[in-house]
Amino acid sequence: MSGEPAALHWADMGEAGALLGLRSLYLTHRWCGRWPFRLLLFPVMLYFYAGRRIARRASLEYLERLLGRAGWLGRHARSFRHFWAFGECLLDKALAWSGELALDRVKMHGLEPLLARLAAGQGALLLVAHLGNLEVSRALARRRPEVRLTVLTHTKHAERFSRVLAALDPESQAGVLQVTELTAATGVILGERVARGEVVVMAADRVPVSAEPRVVAAHFLGAAAPLPVGPYILAGLLACPVYLLFCPRLSDGYHLFFEPFADPLALPHAGREAAIRRAAAGFAARLEHYCRLAPLQWFNFYPFWATPRGRLSTEASGLGCRLFRQESCSDRHSGDRSSRGRRGHA
Repeated sequence: MSGEPAALHWADMGEAGALLGLRSLYLTHRWCGRWPFRLLLFPVMLYFYAGRRIARRASLEYLERLLGRAGWLGRHARSFRHFWAFGECLLDKALAWSGELALDRVKMHGLEPLLARLAAGQGALLLVAHLGNLEVSRALARRRPEVRLTVLTHTKHAERFSRVLAALDPESQAGVLQVTELTAATGVILGERVARGEVVVMAADRVPVSAEPRVVAAHFLGAAAPLPVGPYILAGLLACPVYLLFCPRLSDGYHLFFEPFADPLALPHAGREAAIRRAAAGFAARLEHYCRLAPLQWFNFYPFWATPRGRLSTEASGLGCRLFRQESCSDRHSGDRSSRGRRGHA
């Protein structure tokens, strides 16, 4: 461990290494098919498995917590399969954006309640994890005019991949809002979009990139893991329905699992910390469920259980006091559509 920080932040890891040569691999798939792509993918992923020590150790830790101990050969074999699944997922991301992924074979579960909300003009917050291929859901949304997504993303770790997607489809960045942390201005923008009946998508399994990230400890795979409080603070401020989405690739293809989570997520002033802890625990429990359903589909290749830079805290006073100061959550939730629209544009 010499020379390696004990609590490396995920944004410091980057994904540039695994993305090296992605465009060449994509073109190989386009011209020759999946198996020639896999022949080229094997040495690429073998190189990164051998060379990316922190990512490899993170994979080994995750799989040991999930699947139990194994011998030296067995633990490295399943960890390499974890890397391999990530490489395959990168191709599927590109195929989803370019329109070449067979979306008619994607199975959706629990989407109807969300569609009913959107049809009634009510927006929602969709909490996701780095499990499977979220780009499948974006591509599906682009084919359904009634589903308008705003995906919050931090592009420091995915800058190269964003450029690859933009080259495959110049419109691939539509609906993507690049942020490093939630601010008052960001909150106003998101409030306006939810008031218009749009869906805000936010990852809830990675801590923010700020110098002192606000996180909460939640039980995940047998130990306390730091999760961001931002998704739950935002949910309380927007006062809209909250859903979970998991997109694993199973033996018969991709599945999109939509689950109602809160309607809305109440964060009372007196019990805000406890409410955030309950919400984070609920998300962690559902994430663990889907990790067990698809063990090799969770792609967080950094020391996930390590305390991030900064401090463990559930304090939500800063952002919560600044955003939508002029209105209460109950007012936003109970007001009619026209009044929500006027407040969202205030």
